[in-house]
Amino acid sequence: MANNIIDAFNEYFEMVPAISDELKHEVYKLRYQVFCIENEVFNSEHYPDDLEFDDYDRRSVHYLIRHRKSGEYAATTRLILPAANNPEKLFPLELHCEIDNFAVLQPINRKHLGEVSRFGVSKAFKKRKNEAHTLAVIASDQQDHFTLAERRTFSYIALALMACHIKACYENDIHYLYAGAELSLLRFVSALGIHFTRIGPLADFHGKRWPSVIKITDLLDGVAEKNLDIWNLLTNKGCYLQAGSIVEKQNHLFGTIRKL
Repeated sequence: MANNIIDAFNEYFEMVPAISDELKHEVYKLRYQVFCIENEVFNSEHYPDDLEFDDYDRRSVHYLIRHRKSGEYAATTRLILPAANNPEKLFPLELHCEIDNFAVLQPINRKHLGEVSRFGVSKAFKKRKNEAHTLAVIASDQQDHFTLAERRTFSYIALALMACHIKACYENDIHYLYAGAELSLLRFVSALGIHFTRIGPLADFHGKRWPSVIKITDLLDGVAEKNLDIWNLLTNKGCYLQAGSIVEKQNHLFGTIRKL
């Protein structure tokens, strides 16, 4: 039995970048299930092919979380990237939320800004029944065909989706993240040391959400101070560190000392 989060998660699940048309089809199919059927965020009648997608998918990086034993896809998310030829093109959050904290946004280069989007988990892979309609895995239903050890790892799925975003940011030179966050999710990540800055009032953005932003290095440094086990999952044991993070600086300093 694995005694750390990353090994326990990897024993039962894998993070899959959806780079092929076939995998993107699985993304849209799972999104339809989660957002149209299970949570009714969107009207299913608007998606007659049982696939939920929009124009932002063309400028997004997509991920799936796959359950190894069954082959089922448990969760999905996307990172919306800045428009390649027009970084000033608005993100969904900017179109649907009022933003008034301009002082926080002013120093951000929009070429390095992305948006967390379609962060969803299949109801079958959640833990507590009273949270079956929560999009993030803070909990959910259990299925008889999952072992107790497997069910214990369900709470890591939300962390794995965050890890997908960290990897996508690292690979696409994204330094800041927009997120339209439910209060329950803000509380969940705050307990991990992740502190989003609210940039506007509560908005009706696929439900009641706070428009927020965070710097990737601040996110990872906050987690590192709280729990290195979770930090290892988010960064794949330090593989996806951006320049400027405390841990990256410490690693650089340690490497310099070793050379002396």
